[in-house]
Amino acid sequence: MKTPVRLAVMSGALLATAHSAHASEVTLYGLFDTSLTYVWNANADGRNLVGLGNGNLLGNRFGVKGAEDLGGGLKAIFTLENGFNPNTGALGQGNRMFGRQAFVGLESARWGTLTLGRQYDALADVAWPVTGDFYFGSVYATPGDVDNYDTSSRTDNAVKYTSPVINGLQFVGMYALGGVAGKSGAGQTWSAGLSYSNGPVDVAGGYYYAANRSSLANGIRTGWNGTSDGTFDGSLVNGGYISAKSIGIARGALRYNFAPFAIGIDYSNALYKADAMSAFRSTQKYDTARGFFNYQATPSLLIGVGYSYTRAGGDTSATYHQVSAGADYVLSKRTDLYAVGAWQRANGEQRTLDGGTQTAQASIGSYGYGGTRTQGIVNLGLRHRF
Repeated sequence: MKTPVRLAVMSGALLATAHSAHASEVTLYGLFDTSLTYVWNANADGRNLVGLGNGNLLGNRFGVKGAEDLGGGLKAIFTLENGFNPNTGALGQGNRMFGRQAFVGLESARWGTLTLGRQYDALADVAWPVTGDFYFGSVYATPGDVDNYDTSSRTDNAVKYTSPVINGLQFVGMYALGGVAGKSGAGQTWSAGLSYSNGPVDVAGGYYYAANRSSLANGIRTGWNGTSDGTFDGSLVNGGYISAKSIGIARGALRYNFAPFAIGIDYSNALYKADAMSAFRSTQKYDTARGFFNYQATPSLLIGVGYSYTRAGGDTSATYHQVSAGADYVLSKRTDLYAVGAWQRANGEQRTLDGGTQTAQASIGSYGYGGTRTQGIVNLGLRHRF
């Protein structure tokens, strides 16, 4: 964070030993993001909702990270990051203590960084910073977040390598062990991404794959179980494909900055693959194209608009049109006010959780499905970092 609370000590003092002279540093940090939220068509009955929202621009978090200088340009690093709901105090990410991130590793300016633990995938690292979601959060996400555009998924048991930046290029690769005896590929997750920055141009892309190791009932998978999580959030956009054999996501993104403006486009293809143990018979795919335009009106005020089009096909066919907009006003280095909103319309049909089909229902990001073809949302919020 920009202004973290830093506790810098000598590791010799910390461990009460005299033989160590390498410097250690521990940083406590966090973020609050909460809002007054209004949702049109907020549930299956099509009713409206007024309430407190949270994590609209960025997820709420409290964390501790540290580094120890091992000499020769090498550091030992760790991060423990908790997610929570500031409106209730409840833990996030399935009530995990450190559900957002928990990893340890080695970092070298020359050779790159190797980390082990619960982490974000490579696409989240390289592609997300180039998208509209990076600026204005969940209201720019794909319907139902079917392609993890909003980076809601994390990966357990992951080994990740991040290269140093060389002539503007950076590579990230990750592999998560499935942990099933005799079945090394069961539940595995892997991803790879590449980014390039040169002056006003930023380009990124990559691929993500996650396998399902769920148990069976009457020969059909009972749900999703793998090293990745957060892919299914109760949305009917992809909820009917929770018994998929695997999920594969390809994404490419481009951003061009010409101050005070920035424009970006990206494309993703998400495949929910079927096999004999899936409750559906044909692989379902979601193709999404989107763009955004931002204007830095003043040093304190950022304004942006975006549009996305998602087309579903294979098992069921549907289309989703979504318009998003946002404004963020900086009060200080750590605090800002924001207003963000979106409107979505769906057409076609969707697979239901019980295996049937129904008329396609709107679902903005991970806010839940609307119960009708349309859904709208407005968030007036406050974000504070520490």
